[in-house]
Amino acid sequence: MKFQFRKYVYSGMVLAILLLSHSTQDVFGKKKNVSPVLPPAKAAFPTTEVTIPMVEFPKYPEAAKLDSLASPRKVISTNFTSREINHIGVGDVARFKDSDTEIIDLSLIQEGDFAFPLPGAKVISPYGGRRRHHSGYDIKTCPNDTIVAAFDGVVRFSKPYSAYGNVIVIRHYNGLETVYSHNSKNFVKPGDVVKAGTPIGLTGRTGRATTAHLHFEVRFNGVHFNPNYVFSFSRRTLKKECLICRKKGNHVSVKPVRALPLYLIDREDEKK
Repeated sequence: MKFQFRKYVYSGMVLAILLLSHSTQDVFGKKKNVSPVLPPAKAAFPTTEVTIPMVEFPKYPEAAKLDSLASPRKVISTNFTSREINHIGVGDVARFKDSDTEIIDLSLIQEGDFAFPLPGAKVISPYGGRRRHHSGYDIKTCPNDTIVAAFDGVVRFSKPYSAYGNVIVIRHYNGLETVYSHNSKNFVKPGDVVKAGTPIGLTGRTGRATTAHLHFEVRFNGVHFNPNYVFSFSRRTLKKECLICRKKGNHVSVKPVRALPLYLIDREDEKK
């Protein structure tokens, strides 16, 4: 019995070695069905040449030039005629010189190149309003408060003018003009060059005014339009509008369009 046990153990070891060394054959000498290994298939690419359209990517200023960005400037006439220094609603001969359409992109005006004309003021009468023909915004704080220039420009008019009382008109390098009236005192005279935020006068109630306040207008080529196209009077900030100014005959129209995608603009401005 002892001899037979060893015989069986020896036979099992031989069988295991045979199985390991001949994995492709079974114990009866028959070959297994093994799938052949195929080489990887090659990708078939189109042989037709496809023309890729040219794409022009936007060019952004280099980092070193970001601090030197300047607000765009239009050509304005500053050799004022007698009519220009004596009347409020007069045009600029430089406007509509080459085209019947001009664009003023307020979003390109840099920080520091604009200022709210009466910081801290509240609106007491908007453009149009109950009077319908109200040509500007009435804003006030207290009597003899300091009025500042809204943009860089040249003073065109500064003196009393009918119901406006003491009034100042500034012609700006962006193509607009701003009007400041009912002032108790004017600090500037025609021909003076002013920067945005420069003090130009004090609020008052000269002319046809029942209380001390600032009557503020914005004009293009002598025609007034809604100052709310330019400033948010609730936040006292410059709006990101693009003003489309068109001339048809003797008529001038100013319409605002959004200069940025709506998702980048605070929709609260639309309610003001």
